[in-house]
Amino acid sequence: MVFSSLSFIFLFLPALLAAYFLLGAGSIKIKNLILLVFSIGFYACGGLRFLPALAASVVFNYLFGLLVSNKNPGKTRKTAIFCATAFNLGLLVWFKYIGFFAEIVNSLNIKGLKIPVPTVVLPIGISFYTFQGMSYVFDIYYGNAKAERNIFKVALYILLFPQLVAGPIVRYHTIAEQISCRKETLEGFSQGFMRFLFGLAKKVLLANQLGRIADAAFSAPAAELSAGMAWLGVISYTFQLYFDFSGYSDMAIGMGRAFGFSFPENFNYPYISQSITEFWRRWHMSLSTWFRDYLYIPLGGSRVVLWKQIRNLLVVWTLTGFWHGAAWNFLLWGLFYAVLLIGERYIWGKAVAKLPGFFRHVYALFFICIGWLLFRSGSVQQISAFLSAMFGSGKAGGWDGQATYYLLEFRWELLIALLASLPPKKAVHSFLERREERLWANFLLNWGAPALSLILGFFSVMRLITSSFNPFIYFQF
Repeated sequence: MVFSSLSFIFLFLPALLAAYFLLGAGSIKIKNLILLVFSIGFYACGGLRFLPALAASVVFNYLFGLLVSNKNPGKTRKTAIFCATAFNLGLLVWFKYIGFFAEIVNSLNIKGLKIPVPTVVLPIGISFYTFQGMSYVFDIYYGNAKAERNIFKVALYILLFPQLVAGPIVRYHTIAEQISCRKETLEGFSQGFMRFLFGLAKKVLLANQLGRIADAAFSAPAAELSAGMAWLGVISYTFQLYFDFSGYSDMAIGMGRAFGFSFPENFNYPYISQSITEFWRRWHMSLSTWFRDYLYIPLGGSRVVLWKQIRNLLVVWTLTGFWHGAAWNFLLWGLFYAVLLIGERYIWGKAVAKLPGFFRHVYALFFICIGWLLFRSGSVQQISAFLSAMFGSGKAGGWDGQATYYLLEFRWELLIALLASLPPKKAVHSFLERREERLWANFLLNWGAPALSLILGFFSVMRLITSSFNPFIYFQF
């Protein structure tokens, strides 16, 4: 089940809201129980066979949390944190990477060594909930949170359905108090509902439509693409990925707020960045800060000698790429960003900073688009052929009828995507505030956002009814 499905919007969510606000009125324990039951049900819709891994994550991380508490001897705590890390990474490796590693070993053709490649179905959201489980144990170990003795609260933290399958990655210490004591308000519910509708529109009206262009470009033989179609495909995928993932995050954050939770922001207009360093401060922020706090800083961060700083960045970005999937293109994608970030920090960063803002922006967007090409491509051969097509070496030349068709067919989606990736909200709000005494401006200030969210929500539902193309890209991670 995905948030942008009719079954979720018209069956699951109304049933949850009715149970939560009617049956759970006045009792935080009942509300938590209702959320936990519905969260398990939500995940079970993706396959009952995935529940044992999820249950193991809850039980073992709960036990490890008790063992790493500062009430225990130092040796016990160190052993427990090692075991917790090994368990969570082992869970991730088995379900996500075991087949990839087996194929690598077999490709070496070592005499007498042939490993059967197991057929393992990847549980939805395992990359996210294992990181949340690790975050819970790490926060206790480092003294940022207290060990929770109520296993149902730990279960709710890990299983809470809005952020269960695709984030944002929520730290336990940020919502521990909210699990035990929170207050839902009419304002919070309405703001959360609006955020959900805006996220739904991002996903259905923009990401899904632009995905058609990206699929057409990336499914064609790259050598036969024109430069225009190749660039149009990469740019469309750049927008698709952003509106798909940020739309999901908006829906998750909105639903969390409706139930009294405050989830961290995951995106901050990343495509306005003027450097790759800035981009990664704005894109998938919950993952970036996770790696920073739990890997980069423990390795020494930037407080060590130069070669260790470079080593730390290489380790972090190699693992960041590998976290996204068991494939060589993800590893290459991570190393690509490692090289860019190391270069900006130690080689060409100061020179780029002296350029006019427009050129810094073009510089950042160019490498961001190349990065998404690496991310999307299925092989090194496709990457090479796509790059050749983008720079004019394709058989179709610089432009062709296919590029013209897709540009005209989806011109409005492309234009709206461009505008929606910019942050005009503050400027528009200031413009309306200066004219607040005028009736139209006062109306837009108070009712503009709610009215727009409802209109977009209506058109999103209509699109869902008439279309069967509705993937969530990050569900595969």
